[in-house]
Amino acid sequence: MSLDADLIVDRRRMRRKLTYWRVLAVLVAIVAIGALAVALAPRGVSTPGRAQIARVNISGLIRNDAERVRSLTDLSKASYVRAVIVHVDSPGGTTAGSEQLHNALKLVAAAKPTVVVVDGLAASGGYIAAMASDHIVAQDTSLVGSIGVLFQYPNFNDLLKTIGVQVETVRSSPLKAAPNGFEPTSPEAKAALEAIVRDSYAWFKGMVQDRRQLAGEALDKVADGRVFTGRQAIALKLIDEIGDEQTAIGWLANQKGVDPKLPVRDWRMTSRLGDLSFLHMATAAVLDAVGLTSLAQRFTDTGSVQALERLNLDGLLALWHPPGAN
Repeated sequence: MSLDADLIVDRRRMRRKLTYWRVLAVLVAIVAIGALAVALAPRGVSTPGRAQIARVNISGLIRNDAERVRSLTDLSKASYVRAVIVHVDSPGGTTAGSEQLHNALKLVAAAKPTVVVVDGLAASGGYIAAMASDHIVAQDTSLVGSIGVLFQYPNFNDLLKTIGVQVETVRSSPLKAAPNGFEPTSPEAKAALEAIVRDSYAWFKGMVQDRRQLAGEALDKVADGRVFTGRQAIALKLIDEIGDEQTAIGWLANQKGVDPKLPVRDWRMTSRLGDLSFLHMATAAVLDAVGLTSLAQRFTDTGSVQALERLNLDGLLALWHPPGAN
C-alpha cells in the first residue's frame, strides 16, 4: 500500500511539473513569436507628426469594408500627410464595395494630391477604385479596364432531376427569390436581372465618361468588357502615364508642388489586431506542439471561418473573371 501511495504521489508531481513546463514553454514561445513579428514587421509605416507621402495599398477582391472607409477618412484629415500614392492590384469585387471604395478614395483626393499606381491589375471594380484619382500610372504590362458588370448564379435543376430531388417553393409573387438555382429561370426573371445589369453597366460607363473624359466611339471602344495593357490603355486614355511609384512621385512634384524628398510611408488600412494573423497561426502551432491541441484548434477554426467569409462575394459583381478561372 505504501509503495502504491508513493507512486501516486510521484505521478501527481510529474503531472504538475509537466503542466508547469508546458505553460512556461507556451509563454516563452509567444514572447519569442511576438518579438519575431515585430522584427519582421514592414518598415516605413506611417507615424503621426512627420511630413510624409502616404502609400495606400488596395489588393485582392474588393467588397464593403467599413474599417477601410474609416481609415481613408482619417487619412484625408491627417495634416502631416502631404500627398497620397494609391497602389492598386485587384480584379475587382462587388459593385457596392467598389463604389464604396471609390467614394472613400475620392474624399482623400479632394483633400490631398493623389495619384494611383497600377501594380499588376486594375480591372472592373479595381478600375472603379483607380478612377477616384485624377492621375493614373501603370506599367507597360499592367492590365486595366474590364468595364462592365455581371450577375452569376448556379443552376442545379438538371442535377436535382438526376438524383430525384424536387424543391417545392411557395412565393408571394413570381419574381420573389428569383433566380433560386433549383428551377429553370423564367424569361421574366432573366429580364429583371438583365435590367439590373444594364443599369449598373450604364452607371459604370457614365463614371468612365466623367472621370476619364471619354465619349462616343472612344468610350464604346474601351467599355466592351476587355482588359488592356498599360501600353494600350495610355493610347485609349484609360491611364495617364507609364511608370511606377517613382513616376508618381515625379508627377506629384511637378504638377502639385510636393517635395519629392519626403519619405513615403505605408498607411495602415487594418487595425493592429488585424495584422496579427502570423502571430495567430504561429501561436496555434506552438500550442499544438506542446500538447494543447484543443486550444490550438480554436485558433485555427476561427481563422478558417474568417477566411471563408472573405471569399464569399454576393450580389452584383464588377469583377474580371477570365475564362477557365475558378
